[in-house]
Amino acid sequence: MPSPQAEPTTVSLVGSTGSIGTQAVDVITAEPGRYRVVALAASRSVERLAEQARRLRPDRVAIAEVDRAAELRAAVPAGTEVLAGEGALEAVSVDAQVVVNGVVGFAGLPVTLAALRAGRRLALANKESLIAGGPVVQAARATPGAEIVPVDSEHCAVHQCLRAILGERGMEALPHLPASPLRRVVLTASGGPFRGRRRQELAEVTVADALAHPTWSMGPKITVDSSTLMNKGLEVIEAHELFGVGYDDIDVVVHPQSIVHSMIETTDGATLAQLSMPDMRLPIGYALAYPDRIATAFGAIDWSGLSRLEFEAPDREAFPCLDLAYRAGRAGGSAPACLNGANEVAVDAFLGGRIRWVDIPDVIAAALDDYSPTEPTTVADVLDADRSGRDLALTAVARRVSAGR
Repeated sequence: MPSPQAEPTTVSLVGSTGSIGTQAVDVITAEPGRYRVVALAASRSVERLAEQARRLRPDRVAIAEVDRAAELRAAVPAGTEVLAGEGALEAVSVDAQVVVNGVVGFAGLPVTLAALRAGRRLALANKESLIAGGPVVQAARATPGAEIVPVDSEHCAVHQCLRAILGERGMEALPHLPASPLRRVVLTASGGPFRGRRRQELAEVTVADALAHPTWSMGPKITVDSSTLMNKGLEVIEAHELFGVGYDDIDVVVHPQSIVHSMIETTDGATLAQLSMPDMRLPIGYALAYPDRIATAFGAIDWSGLSRLEFEAPDREAFPCLDLAYRAGRAGGSAPACLNGANEVAVDAFLGGRIRWVDIPDVIAAALDDYSPTEPTTVADVLDADRSGRDLALTAVARRVSAGR
C-alpha cells in the first residue's frame, strides 16, 4: 500500500502513445489521486497525444516532429504548453518525480540521460539506453537522486527479488557489499514460436512463422528478436548493466508459460522468483510506485487454472543469437551498440525477404568479427558504434544477396 503523501506523485510519460505509454495511462487512471501527469511526449502520433492531453491535463506536451506542432497546439486544451522538434522530448524528461521512458529505439537514449542527470527516478522500458549506451548511462546514473527502476518484465522481476534479499540496504548497495548474497540471475524466455525445433528445421521458416508468437503481442522487430532469442541476449546485457552482475553469473532458461518472469539464486542455494500472468501494467505500476506498491492487481494468478510450469535449457545451436549477445557483452565498451545496430539491419533484411531467418545470426556475427570496440563517453560515440554495426551488417546482407542465399 502507498505511504501517506500530501501531494500526488508527478509523472512525465515520454513515449506516451506507444504500448508502454498507453498501459502506463491505464495504471495511473486505475489509481485516482495518486499520480499527476505533468508532461506527455511522443514522436509523431498527434491525434493520440492530443486525446491523452485532453484526458490527463498535463502542463506540457512535446512532439518530436516539429512540423506537427501547429496541429498539436490546435488540439490540446487551452493553456497547455507545446514543445516540438529536437530536444523537446528531453525537455519534458526533467519535469516530474518519475519519468517513464517508453520511447522506441535510439531516440530514447537522450530521454534516459536527461532524466538521470536531473536526478529523477527513471521507469525504463527503452532497451537501447542500457544495451547500446551502457557506459554513458552509468555516468549519468551516478547523479544524486537518480535511480533506474526497470519496466521490462524480466528485469522488474529481478529487481523485486533482489529487493527481497537486500531489504533496507537498497538496490544500490549490491555492488558494494563485502559479501554479496547473490549467486546468479536467471532470466526466463518464452522460447518464441520455434521452441523445440532443431537448426536444420529452421532453414525455410517464413516471416509469418516468425511473427506467430505464442504468448506476447508485440511489434514485428521485437517478435523476430524473440524468435531468434536475440531479445533474451539483449536482456542479458541489460541485466549486467542494471545490476552489476558478471556475465558468468547470468543464465537463461526457457519457460513457455511466461508466468515466472525471472529468478535469482542466493549463495545458500535458495531461489527467489516473481510470478504473475503476462501483463506489462504490473511492472509499470511497480516502477511508478517504488518503493511502495499500487493497490490495483494487474497479472494476479488464478491458481486453480494453472496446471504446470515448465523449464528447459535454450538450444544454443539452433538459436546462436543468444551467445552472440554474451560475446558482445563480454567484449564491452561499444560492442553492444554494434551488436544492436547489426541485429536491427539483419531483422529488417529478413522481414523484407532479402535473407533467411537462419542468416540473421550469420549477419550479426560477420559484423562483430569486423568491428573493433571502443569505450564510448558521449552519445555521439554510441551513435558511431551503432552506425558501424549497421554498415557492417548491410555489407554482410549484400554478400548473401549477391550469392543468392
